[in-house]
Amino acid sequence: VQLVESGGGLVQAGGSLRLSCAASGSTFSIMAMGWYRQAPGKQRELVAAITGGGSTNYADSVKGRFTISRDNAKNTMYLQMNSLTPEDTAVYFCNAKLIIIATITPHDYWGQGTQVTVSS
Repeated sequence: VQLVESGGGLVQAGGSLRLSCAASGSTFSIMAMGWYRQAPGKQRELVAAITGGGSTNYADSVKGRFTISRDNAKNTMYLQMNSLTPEDTAVYFCNAKLIIIATITPHDYWGQGTQVTVSS
């Protein structure tokens, strides 16, 4: 399974970006997907997550500004980021916890990361 991210870039404070994460490869069932971020010198942190049933969870720092969603038909997850601040600057990683149907085994996958830079 491959996770391909897109949508990062440079934006001014107060602006918006939408990240996408497309999953492809073996036939799978999604247990949960999420977005993590890692700023220079800091640990990777969970930003938002969405379960297979559609329940969502957000870090306190992004509640009310970020929205996670998923298009099951396209096996694609999105992160709509509004009211961005310089503190949101980081590399954003897509994560997927999947069950591979052929083997009925759980696997954890990561995307390559996409840079989000918010200028003041």
